Amino acid sequence: MNDHTHWLDNPAHRRWLWRGFLGVLLLTVVVEFAIDLHPHFDLDGVFGFHAWYGFLTCAAMVGVAKLLALLLKRSDTYYDTDDEP
Repeated sequence: MNDHTHWLDNPAHRRWLWRGFLGVLLLTVVVEFAIDLHPHFDLDGVFGFHAWYGFLTCAAMVGVAKLLALLLKRSDTYYDTDDEP
């Protein structure tokens, strides 16, 4: 039996990963000050457009997945058969 735990099981490591992820996300928004984006429409020229558009799109995908799960879910006994030998 292996008593070695995975490094992601340590709460301190997970905390540092979250900080790193949030730092990278913040950095991508701050970099917009230094980059000329050449927007095609007025809306995508708004500061932080790509960040909030990505967040809203992700939230919409989660919502659609939840609705699909309600429509497509089966009961716990769906695969049970009465034909036991």
